[in-house]
Amino acid sequence: MTTKNIHEANLAEVKKISDTKADLVIRPLYYGYGNTLGNSFRRVLLSSVKGAAITAFSIEGSTHEFAAIPGIREDVVDIMLNLKNIRFKLHTDNPVELSLEMKGSDQSSEKDGEKRVVAGDIKLPADVEIANPNQLICHIDDPKFVLKMRFVVESGRGYLTIERSAEERVHSDMIAVDAVFTPVLRVRYKVENTRVGQDTNLQQLTLSIETDGTISPEDAFEEAAAILVNQFTALAGKTRLESAPAPGLTEEDEDSGLSMPIEELDLSARTANALLNNDIKTIRDLVTLSESDLKDLKGFGSKALDEVKEKLTELNI
Repeated sequence: MTTKNIHEANLAEVKKISDTKADLVIRPLYYGYGNTLGNSFRRVLLSSVKGAAITAFSIEGSTHEFAAIPGIREDVVDIMLNLKNIRFKLHTDNPVELSLEMKGSDQSSEKDGEKRVVAGDIKLPADVEIANPNQLICHIDDPKFVLKMRFVVESGRGYLTIERSAEERVHSDMIAVDAVFTPVLRVRYKVENTRVGQDTNLQQLTLSIETDGTISPEDAFEEAAAILVNQFTALAGKTRLESAPAPGLTEEDEDSGLSMPIEELDLSARTANALLNNDIKTIRDLVTLSESDLKDLKGFGSKALDEVKEKLTELNI
């Protein structure tokens, strides 16, 4: 198939593995665009999605990060490393100050009488959430010791060096922390060949995204896409190109009711539910899939395939 313009990419499928993991399938893509988009998305997802982290903290009785604190098993450096693993979600763009106070004489479930202090012990205002409240901060090994800590949590993108954090810290008496803001932990992508009808010169991109729980993989993907759009739109100036119709379709097909919801096809309840459960919501979503793609759908058998083909034939699609 030959076309003057490059057709638009389509998020064809979202395979949700858990609240923090998902595979997002983009197809069909113009040949060669699998690696182009995959590499771009991976870099932006890992570097530019907005997140939040501790940028400074203080411990009563400690003046610098190399101090040992009587009453706490860990030294300040170990506590700093633990603090960097706490995953925050801020509902404000302003820095937030938090506090923690814990007595060693409280009920202890740890052996040797140690009190385990975790992220969930931090006092939180309404505009702050912690995704991993069981993250360890330290152990209090003196039953008479009272731990008092303060934290500054800020939102940002990418990585904040300890030098910049020290220069920009709200309180000069606090210990600066190099902060990793990105809420995306891992991104992998896979490029495969695919086809639509007789057109075999197409690709499919699968993005596997894992986040820290403060944002869903789908929302992280959409934010990364918006960042890329903003960057490229600024560089394109006034130049605009029309997208070609989806592969296998004519321009007339684009206006022939392809946005019709699957529910209006009058399919059997089982077939319609199988399509909807695989995130196929419109006729346009349906016709971009080949027969082999449809057969691979969860809960979609040969009878359902025959029913769909018959219905599309009735609609002259």
